[in-house]
Amino acid sequence: MSRIEKEQDIVLLVDDSPESLGFLTTALEDSGVTVLVARSGEAALGIVGRVTPDVILMDAVMPGLDGFETSRRMKALATLTHVPIIFMTGLTETEHIVHALESGGVDYLSKPINVDELRARIRVHLANARRAQSARIALDAAGRHLVAFSGNGAVLWSTPQANRLLERSGIDAEKQPDMTRGFHGWLDQAGEGAVPGGGFELALPGTVGLQFAYLGMVAGEEYLFRLSRKQEEGQEDNLRQSFGLTQRESEVLLWIARGKSNRDIGEILGLSPRTVNKHLEQVYAKLGVENRASAAIRAVQVLQSAPDV
Repeated sequence: MSRIEKEQDIVLLVDDSPESLGFLTTALEDSGVTVLVARSGEAALGIVGRVTPDVILMDAVMPGLDGFETSRRMKALATLTHVPIIFMTGLTETEHIVHALESGGVDYLSKPINVDELRARIRVHLANARRAQSARIALDAAGRHLVAFSGNGAVLWSTPQANRLLERSGIDAEKQPDMTRGFHGWLDQAGEGAVPGGGFELALPGTVGLQFAYLGMVAGEEYLFRLSRKQEEGQEDNLRQSFGLTQRESEVLLWIARGKSNRDIGEILGLSPRTVNKHLEQVYAKLGVENRASAAIRAVQVLQSAPDV
């Protein structure tokens, strides 16, 4: 008997019929998932207040709080916005189907339930929900140059921005052997319990290297990385030549462009805060600006306009 997804998947089954509950619980547990049971809408809301299921099977017609209202209340909860609700109903009129979808359902099954069809639909909606969850997490992550790897090193997905960056660095995002090797090297060293903050670097001969910064696991099975270019050599030279700066002034400006405070810059370059301020005064004068924000903008414009390697 085929398994639906993963053993830790949780299905919340909401139905007021003991016969339906028994039949469906057995079928789902045989498929390798954990089943939580609620015989009313009120009981279901109590359960989701404590546990977030991966998918919800909802009977449409129940005494008291029916499935439609229960679904609406569930979808008002932030923890359940991504959880698919599949309705089970003997009501097959178009208006009832529309009502189910408008109440937050993603699909419906007509009673009596066909077990094979039930398993197939749960499998599809679980996969869709995980992809959507991954996208939400990705958009919330710092930056949009993102790549997700599976545990075996295959690239599951990457953002268009990341793809462009890979192309400019001579890395084939479709064949992926270089990224897969880099990922495996990182995973071997970091281990299964890797924590965010590490990562790996990748560079092909004659190209600017890329940094893969590990952000964490998403959807329970995807390793998410933020992709960025390594700090190119010669950035200080670009600033110095563009603005007529001294070596030290170009170093200070580069760190300003990277968002560092005067105190940080002093510690990095071994200068006193007063000396950093003196260099900044000269930088402002040569750039024709009045503050660090304007200086940072001018510096970033020059660095971004530098030709790609």
